Amino acid sequence: MKFKKSLGQNFLIDKNISKKILSLTSFKNKNIIEIGAGTGNLSTEILKLMPRKLICIEKDKNFSKYLKDNLKNEKNLSIINGDILKLNLKKLISNETIIIGNLPYNISTQILVKFIKFNPWPPKFSKLIFMFQKEVGEKIISSLGSKNYSRLSIITKSRLKILNYFYVSKNCFFPKPKVDSMIIEFEPFKRKGANFKSIKSLEYITGVFFSNKRKMINKTFKKLKINSDNILKNQNIDLTLRPENLSEILYYKITEYYEKNR
Repeated sequence: MKFKKSLGQNFLIDKNISKKILSLTSFKNKNIIEIGAGTGNLSTEILKLMPRKLICIEKDKNFSKYLKDNLKNEKNLSIINGDILKLNLKKLISNETIIIGNLPYNISTQILVKFIKFNPWPPKFSKLIFMFQKEVGEKIISSLGSKNYSRLSIITKSRLKILNYFYVSKNCFFPKPKVDSMIIEFEPFKRKGANFKSIKSLEYITGVFFSNKRKMINKTFKKLKINSDNILKNQNIDLTLRPENLSEILYYKITEYYEKNR
C-alpha cells in the first residue's frame, strides 16, 4: 500500500496504544464512527468490542477498497469513502454515538471545530476520542496562565469537557512522523457562562484578539467597534492586559456582548 503525505497518513501500529485508547470508554452496543480508518488496525480492535454499528470514514480510495476487501464479513460495519470535512455528519450520527479517529495532522483542528459547531447543542454524539499532533493537543488542553493558552483551547472548552489525555510516541506509527502525538477524550456539555449564540462569533472575537497577541487589549476593543464602556465596567476588565491574560469565561462574555450590540 502507498502512503500519501498529502492526506497525513501515519497509521498507529502499536497494539498496546490501541488497547489504551479503547479502554477509555465502553464500545459494546454503541454506534461508532471512525475517522481515517486507514488499514483498519483500530477498526479491527473496535469490532472485537461488539459495537452496535461501526462506520469507517476513509478519504483514500485505495484504503477504502482495502477495508472493504479485508472486513467484508463484518455485518455491523459500513465503510464510506469520503472527505470528513465535506460529509453531512448529522445524517450519520445517532444518539450516544462515539466518534474516534487518528486525525490527519494538517486538518485536525478543522475536524474538531466542525464537531464543536454542531447545532443544536448538546449534540447527539456522546464522546469524541481524537489523536492530534502533540503541539496541537497541548494548545487544546491549555488553560489561562499556560504558555500554550490559545484560541483553540478557548473555543474547544466552550462546548467540550476534556475527560482524559495521554501522549503517544512517534515510534508507534508507520510511516513514522517527525513529531509525537496526543490522544484526547472529550464530552460535549453546556458550559455555564458560555451564553453566546454562535461559535462563529467566538472564532471571530478570539481571532481579532489573538491576531494582536502582544498588544494591549484597548486597541482590540477599538478595532471591534463595540461600545466597550458597559462591558468593561460589568466585567472589571483591565485594558492594559494582553489577550493571553483574559480568561475563557471573559471571552465568552465579550462574544455574547458583541452579538447583542453589533
